[in-house]
Amino acid sequence: MPAWTSPSSTEPRRPRRPLLLHPLAQPLLVLLGLLPLAELIWRIAADALGANPAEALIRQTGDWTLRMLCLTLAVTPLREALGLPALARFRRTLGLFVYFYALLHLSAYAWLDMGLDPAAVGQDILKRPFILVGFLALLLLTPLAATSFNGAIRRLGALRWKRLHRAVHAIAGLALLHFFWMRAGKQDFAEVAVYAAVIALLLGWRLRGLPARRRSA
Repeated sequence: MPAWTSPSSTEPRRPRRPLLLHPLAQPLLVLLGLLPLAELIWRIAADALGANPAEALIRQTGDWTLRMLCLTLAVTPLREALGLPALARFRRTLGLFVYFYALLHLSAYAWLDMGLDPAAVGQDILKRPFILVGFLALLLLTPLAATSFNGAIRRLGALRWKRLHRAVHAIAGLALLHFFWMRAGKQDFAEVAVYAAVIALLLGWRLRGLPARRRSA
């Protein structure tokens, strides 16, 4: 039988599933998001956090909070610029990692700096502005994390849910201010400038389309 008349050659091929829609894409993202925590645990076990382990742990959990925030904010610009709507499905997971590492950051501070003394933590938050700003950012993150599920969208309604999640813009500003004030004591603003430029670029991209999205809402 000629090859062009064989049954296998006439059967329609199934379209390949895009990699971003693969069932393993989300689990892989979760594993990648946990790698920084795994590295920190390994460095604690190996006594490899340097001369001041407490400061290193607090600092690195804060750094990863900012990095996850940048990745979350980058989803919309990348989705629009690259024409990859499937990227939107990863924004929720990345946003939850922002909250996860922010909680680790707060926990490391409360444990290693304050000895898990709630009164001491409260006094320190009120006494030091940069800690107060970081704590406010975490408070604003909490309702966003709590409503990062389909059930919350249905209960709130899509419009109210979108309005609530626009608080990420204020959270990004508070996180940058927290980082800036923290570095002000050492007069070291190089990393602050990098994060500020990245977040300004990402927020600028998101905000430029906000009026059109409001008209279509």
